[in-house]
Amino acid sequence: MRMEIEEVVNMEAQPLPLLSLNHVSLLCRSVWDSMKFYEDVLGFVPIKRPSSFKFTGAWFYNYGIGIHLIENPNIHEFDSCVNELRPINPKDNHISFQCTDVELVKKRLEERGMRYVTAVVEEGGIQVDQVFFHDPDGYMIELCNCDRIPIIPISSCSFKPRQSFKKTAPYKCGFMENVMMETLNTDMINFSF
Repeated sequence: MRMEIEEVVNMEAQPLPLLSLNHVSLLCRSVWDSMKFYEDVLGFVPIKRPSSFKFTGAWFYNYGIGIHLIENPNIHEFDSCVNELRPINPKDNHISFQCTDVELVKKRLEERGMRYVTAVVEEGGIQVDQVFFHDPDGYMIELCNCDRIPIIPISSCSFKPRQSFKKTAPYKCGFMENVMMETLNTDMINFSF
């Protein structure tokens, strides 16, 4: 049995000319309820929406990000648990916003009687506080001070095969980064015959 592998080489291996996140679009049962939430709780500002749209919705903007709401009163057809009081799970899909004062966020949520869950992430002695809660349609929102953790590309991590681990991985690159680099290394070896 002979196996042939065709190598695809992208001569223009340049990333797409992306600049930033423009907007997040969310289905909602009631545009009015969601508008109040994104304006009153998160501080987004309503902006003009193109008049060519033939469906109910609203656009908001702040913090360099747009939120586009699209009304669908039958949203329950897509998500059977949207009407239920779901547990707040930090490992669920969510939108995360950077904030400067997590304690103030918690105070405001408590004033509004909103349920929330907190979490703490620690890396190399640096601590990040997170607050998770749901919008009126059950979408998870996270507010955090995540800018405290430096952004380190995986490619800058030194590769140490797991078999030779005598100590924990270096500060700037943890266990998962080393596993990813080992997998990449193994894949490269398998293709170089």
